[in-house]
Amino acid sequence: MAPQSAILLALDNARREAIATEEASQARKNARAKAVGQAKARGDHVEAQRLLDEVGASIEGAVTEVRVRQETELTGALSILPNILDADVPEGRDETANLVVHQHGNPADLPNAKQHFELGEALGLMDFATATRLSGSRFVVLKGQLARLERALGQWMLGLHTDTHGYTEVNPPLLVNAPTLYGTGQLPKFEEDLFKSGDHYLIPTAEVPLTNLVADQVIPEPLEPLRFSALTPCFRSEAGSAGRDTRGMLRQHQFSKVEMVSITRPEDSDAEHERMTRCAEAVLTALGLTWRRIFLCAGDTGFGAARTYDLEVWLPGQKAWREISSCSNCRDFQARRMKTRFKRGKEMVFAHTLNGSGVAVGRALIAVMETHQQRDGTILVPEVLRTWMGTDKVGSGAAIS
Repeated sequence: MAPQSAILLALDNARREAIATEEASQARKNARAKAVGQAKARGDHVEAQRLLDEVGASIEGAVTEVRVRQETELTGALSILPNILDADVPEGRDETANLVVHQHGNPADLPNAKQHFELGEALGLMDFATATRLSGSRFVVLKGQLARLERALGQWMLGLHTDTHGYTEVNPPLLVNAPTLYGTGQLPKFEEDLFKSGDHYLIPTAEVPLTNLVADQVIPEPLEPLRFSALTPCFRSEAGSAGRDTRGMLRQHQFSKVEMVSITRPEDSDAEHERMTRCAEAVLTALGLTWRRIFLCAGDTGFGAARTYDLEVWLPGQKAWREISSCSNCRDFQARRMKTRFKRGKEMVFAHTLNGSGVAVGRALIAVMETHQQRDGTILVPEVLRTWMGTDKVGSGAAIS
């Protein structure tokens, strides 16, 4: 038996024993109260007082305290237990066992291709030194056309998901409380990855407030999934990423992301997962990027997910595939934590929740820069963004002809 299973069983047994002890104590208390009443009815006040003095309330309080402590310990142990994976999730310990499901385009081998930070710094539009002076490492200052390109990417992607893909736009709070983060699985397991401000936490992803829109609710069973999308800043401490991707914008403490969240009936979540992933893929295709869909193995699937597709883009400057989106079906894992149910006739059914990046704006900026870089150091603007930008190139100063 696995050590974790043994610990959980031991905690559960201790909780059951504490409940039994509390129930026995309550039974003795009830019997004593009955005997006191009978003694008083006989006029035997001395016996009644003796029975009242026999066992003090402090003992009964201590019994209840033990039961509460045992339940708290068990709840704490269960709260860091991950979701149950789907049966067809590939076996494997790490990303080397992930499966490539589909690839769009072939990796371009651009001669003398530069990485995004080399391009941005050469243009004078990407400033890491000033950001470090202002805030420390893992921050960036974008200026001029690159700042506008990042803004255009976020606004265009949000519009695509709301106008074309049927998501409802939401502008959620960026500060949330601990129960909200517990509901989607960030707390208590990943507290070190969060930034805290007083009694609130900065959101690591808009998945947190969007999914919790239906927390603690019994809602009429919908015919179609409830779909929400938001463009927000996100904040992550990157506590487990020391030394990784220290150059450039790939792994920042603050970044923007367009998030998609769906709340579905259990029987609809498989189709919704496929649909959500295709919505993210549509973004990458429209931007002229080379991408592939990855089915994550057991060891690489996140804490709250039952199955996950990652989307990776080819970065010619790095000559590597890098994640740009992650779309997960959490089944009823989050709904149980949030107490979110559908009313199906007289029956209550836990909802299924899904979330996906649609996509990370900073990483989309990186991919556009490296994929569409020109020999003269300028960057060709994807056609879908040109009306937002007012130019077809970053760095040239040329307007759209």
